[in-house]
Amino acid sequence: MERYFTQLATAFVRGRLRNSDATIEDGLSAGLRLHKFKCDRQLPRVQRVIGILRGLAPESLLDVGSGRGTFLWPLLAAFPHLPVTSMDIDEQRVSDLSAVRIGGIACLTAVQMDAQRMAFRERSFDVVTLLEVLEHMRDPQSALRNAIAAARRFAVISVPSVPDDNPEHLHLFTPRQLQMMATRAGGSRFAIEHVLNHRIAVVRVGESL
Repeated sequence: MERYFTQLATAFVRGRLRNSDATIEDGLSAGLRLHKFKCDRQLPRVQRVIGILRGLAPESLLDVGSGRGTFLWPLLAAFPHLPVTSMDIDEQRVSDLSAVRIGGIACLTAVQMDAQRMAFRERSFDVVTLLEVLEHMRDPQSALRNAIAAARRFAVISVPSVPDDNPEHLHLFTPRQLQMMATRAGGSRFAIEHVLNHRIAVVRVGESL
């Protein structure tokens, strides 16, 4: 298996260096931090989310809270032609995402926005993902409501299922809590499964129970 998501890492380097011929080696020599592009396909939760998305066959996707790209880079590698809007509140992370687009990944759009105050029109994206995001939110219900409002068909959610020592994790959701939150947010159907210390939920949008 390759060490990096090569096409994505190369695009990041080219976007950052503004050199269409730059390589990963050039990026490393320039001191760019490329560890975020290391392959994490082996993570069970990443593998399962990619499998779920293959089954959903999205026409467009909004990834809420892309962060360092633990899910985003495998997603882009698995769906190279899928229009993906990547959203994060952190300015530097959005800048990194924009560099990937500038460097050649034209299907990726980066947006700086707070998940708790999203400004997308309703039903703007076929599928919306919130992957290891809700546990960070002071108001997770608002974030979920906004995500479901932006989705035409499905929202896919991943959260930890066991306590951990991450000080940024503010919540630990039970399956029942997630289902109630999804219903209050406008979801019409809900399915959940468990993957090594994580819960992955798929919420159907726009269909009666």
